[in-house]
Amino acid sequence: MSWPLAFTLIALLIAVVVLIVFLRLETWPARTARQSTAELERLGKDLRAAFLDVAHLQPRITINNRVYMEQTTPVSELVVLSRRIEVEHELVHTWVGSSKRVKLHGTFVAKAGFDLQQNLSIDIRPDEIIVQLPHAQILGVEQDQVDVLAFENGLWNRISGQDLQAELSMLAQLASEKAAESGLPAEAERMLQQQLGERIHPSQPLHLVFKDEKKLE
Repeated sequence: MSWPLAFTLIALLIAVVVLIVFLRLETWPARTARQSTAELERLGKDLRAAFLDVAHLQPRITINNRVYMEQTTPVSELVVLSRRIEVEHELVHTWVGSSKRVKLHGTFVAKAGFDLQQNLSIDIRPDEIIVQLPHAQILGVEQDQVDVLAFENGLWNRISGQDLQAELSMLAQLASEKAAESGLPAEAERMLQQQLGERIHPSQPLHLVFKDEKKLE
């Protein structure tokens, strides 16, 4: 092979390599954008699956300010955790020298979670995922057991059915207040974030943002 022909072949090879590199560089932004969008859409599907599994609903999901999925609400509440609460209350009433006394001990199951009738939305961005929802709250208390510790009638001041109903209602109210004061709603918020993080494993930070703009990180 002559030297001129060899130099010509080398020049053609260099030109081909330069052309390939140029084309790759020229299409790199578009390919990167497609890969980035595909990754965000995958996260959207993972979040949808997580909420369907945990809450049996599909939240409203946006990706880069574009609506990806609309919200459906087949259930109205999401119970994240429950806890046994024990309370006592005593009624002592005296009328014309006659006293009656009722003392009850109640065991309740308090449930904390989220009211899904309010808006729930997820915004997926390249640098973070924002889940917006209402604060957790005590969704209800269910009576498990009631023990009568004292039941004493007066001679003419008798314990009525209305007295007992009022005391049972008071026990439920006390159980709800005790559950809220124990930090059960805040614990439900932390647990939801943990459950979502364990299910989807996002590369970017996952933030839960509540209605008053308080952010849990």
